[in-house]
Amino acid sequence: MTYLELSEDGGGSHKFYEVTVAGAQVTITYGRIGEPGQTKVTSFPTEAKAQAAADKKLGEKTRKGYAPAVRGVRGRRTVTRRAIPTPPRPTTPQPYVHQAPVLWRFDSGSAAFGIFVDEERCWVGNQRGDVYTISHTGTVNGRFRLPDGVKCIVADDFWIYAGCDDGRVYDLSGKVPRSAYEIAADVDIYWLDIHDGVLGVSDRAGRVTAIDYEDEFQWARSGGGDSAWMVRCDQDSAYHGHSRGVARHDLQDGALVWHHDLAEQVLFGWQEAHSVYAGTARGARGRVHRLAKRDGRTEAVYECDGAVYSCATSPGGRHVFAGDDRSSVYCFDASGERLWKLDTGCGSAFSMQFLNDRLYIVTTDGTLACIDASEAAITAARAGNVPRPLDVKAAASLEVVEPSVVLETTSDTGDGVVVECFKEGERLRVRVVSPGYESWNVQFPKDVREAGARYLVEGVRSAGRGGFYRAYGDIRRLL
Repeated sequence: MTYLELSEDGGGSHKFYEVTVAGAQVTITYGRIGEPGQTKVTSFPTEAKAQAAADKKLGEKTRKGYAPAVRGVRGRRTVTRRAIPTPPRPTTPQPYVHQAPVLWRFDSGSAAFGIFVDEERCWVGNQRGDVYTISHTGTVNGRFRLPDGVKCIVADDFWIYAGCDDGRVYDLSGKVPRSAYEIAADVDIYWLDIHDGVLGVSDRAGRVTAIDYEDEFQWARSGGGDSAWMVRCDQDSAYHGHSRGVARHDLQDGALVWHHDLAEQVLFGWQEAHSVYAGTARGARGRVHRLAKRDGRTEAVYECDGAVYSCATSPGGRHVFAGDDRSSVYCFDASGERLWKLDTGCGSAFSMQFLNDRLYIVTTDGTLACIDASEAAITAARAGNVPRPLDVKAAASLEVVEPSVVLETTSDTGDGVVVECFKEGERLRVRVVSPGYESWNVQFPKDVREAGARYLVEGVRSAGRGGFYRAYGDIRRLL
């Protein structure tokens, strides 16, 4: 057994690599120092070939700076748990706020920030690393267990991604979570967004970083503030919110297009086709600012009675929703007029999303709640008439699915697409070998790549900007 580590000063790499040869079998375990890591086992025809393969792998790592070490001497680097500052409370009594019409609620078991809702289901991820999928009527259908706390959940076309405290971004689109991106160890994620395979990350230090579909660093920029809790990406730009304001950067090269100094702490961000929305805090109060994507000018301001932890819009920005630090949710019309304010009854909304007359929120105590935001339900709630919420429970028998680098095998290509892993310099790339496709690389999980191996995927889609494919669905290794 040979154990190597690469630990760089200043928050750089902090990884281990262990190779064990037992007869004609080679076991490789790798990951971040202080964590169990992931394991691959490969069998060879002879002991000599197994030893040669192991020596080759160790040679590659030592050339990259890995060195022999003793397991356990270095510990895991500290990960900062996302904490929202608590603004000062008002000293004057606050008026009574009616209860929101909550249809159902689900206790995820831990504080939660991650939420995504589409036509099929709701996703919620919490600080324990649990991700649940729930139907719109309140039935828990699935559960993933990720290695660390879930910071956020975002969608990019077909793909669903969860960003975690372990610095990885996991693709949840298949049966088994796969590591899709690995953020540098010195990037302490606060939020992320993905558009067409390009990842934008905002972090504790106030930076925004872009990473391409091959999980390769593109650029990083500082906003001049800290605690960057907002990043939203579209085809052209990354919109970055931090302790001083909001900036727009070109998504390709990071060039600054504009910066809007709000003199307020940005705590959340949202976007529509032509506008970005920044939820902010200043003192005991908060706002949602609507800024034009083109030039950053203020289009409207939505005044709240507490620090704004989250915001969202109905399609086209017709209505704007906000959640504050006092467990209240708000609705405004596009111009900025407040239409209503109600109490959640289950904590402050750390994230929210609107879909089909329902406002979905995930709160400080880890509750995912579905609020009926239809006009009739809100009118009744403001008169004090609300339904009794359904308390949703996950069945004890619900299977817990964890990330894995183990693949099913098959010899039948069926209706799938065959891709092949090949070596290009020091990098392992993947390309389509099925007929009828361009000779582009494929976005493909790094942890299951092996030079010369072929895989069967459900399908590939061309990126919107062209130039590469994105694999989707389950992955099986071809025999």
